[in-house]
Amino acid sequence: MPFPRKRRPVQFSVEEMFKLEGIRKSRTEEKRRTVRAAFLLDSLSGQSDEAIAQHHHVSRSTVVLCIQKFLQFGLDAALGELPRPGKPRQLPDDAIVWVQHCACQKPKELGYSYELWTYKLLGAHVRQHCVAAGHPALLRLSRSKLHKILRQGELRPHKIRYYVEKRDPDFEVKMASVLHVYKEVEIVNEYRRGEAGRQLGMVTISYDEKPGIQALAVTTPDRPPVVGQYPTHLRDYEYERLGTVSLLAGLDLHTGRVIETVRDTHASADFIAFLKKLDEVYPAHQKIRVLLDNHSAHISRETRAYLDTTPQRFVFVFTPTHGSWLNLVENLFSKMTRTMLRGIRVASKQELIDRIHKYFEEVNADPVIFRWKYRMEETFIV
Repeated sequence: MPFPRKRRPVQFSVEEMFKLEGIRKSRTEEKRRTVRAAFLLDSLSGQSDEAIAQHHHVSRSTVVLCIQKFLQFGLDAALGELPRPGKPRQLPDDAIVWVQHCACQKPKELGYSYELWTYKLLGAHVRQHCVAAGHPALLRLSRSKLHKILRQGELRPHKIRYYVEKRDPDFEVKMASVLHVYKEVEIVNEYRRGEAGRQLGMVTISYDEKPGIQALAVTTPDRPPVVGQYPTHLRDYEYERLGTVSLLAGLDLHTGRVIETVRDTHASADFIAFLKKLDEVYPAHQKIRVLLDNHSAHISRETRAYLDTTPQRFVFVFTPTHGSWLNLVENLFSKMTRTMLRGIRVASKQELIDRIHKYFEEVNADPVIFRWKYRMEETFIV
């Protein structure tokens, strides 16, 4: 004989009915939510608690608890779980703060040889000094609990994140000067589209060096891919060092063409040789504006002596200190590193030099005009 009901009947709004029907029919919802939705809908149809329990193979108390939660707290509470008291906290707030404070210090500052914490070292330090610090509850601190405490404070003391300090007091002014150059080049390029072949009074070159390009040779020949057998090239991990070269390259911001030279070093003599090459490439009536960083070779006595022999020919615009990322040619170098230089192996240093020159022949055969985007909307020509 079914138990009589001593509570008010359940009632749902149209939105709640639609939600319950969707949950009961869902194939992705949690099982407990679909079952509880079915309890509520069956109760609305007039079925007894006992019948609902038998139909879903649960106890009657499970059904009653679900319906009572709905009547007291609403639909979301009936479908979910109510807060429970749980186990009393083992660590007080001051102990957690002390652990996080320890994690914010470097191990070497506390007498260890380590530069950064490891979980093992930090856990041992906490357990060793917690009693003296007045937190004996940390004597049984586990690795998982330590991880939870650090995550709670959004701390990762075992890692380093690098950044570049703005050491140039005139960084913003110098950056604005560089961006003004890009803005001017953009305006000139747009104007020249309607007048093809018009000679410029001044060309702008984005210049930088890429030193230390390694010439590496394989010790055994590479094996090519084989259909159905080897999907990639196979290469012995050992290699032979044949030396390094430095690439000095200038990107013409008007045409996208690259003027380059490859040298063993990138000292003042190498930079002067590059300037002489620029002098030969461009007509004598054009000024050459060079956008470059603050490398010592660019402002050395030898470089200034050469510039004195070519007055009114070159104009230098320097990027801020630690601001070489503002130089557009860096994008060209990045693309080169990710494509032509990726995994490169050569038989000699000269082969590396020849392949670099060949790469820029291919680039100049189909040049791309690079355009600067970052913060350009804040730049105005005055």
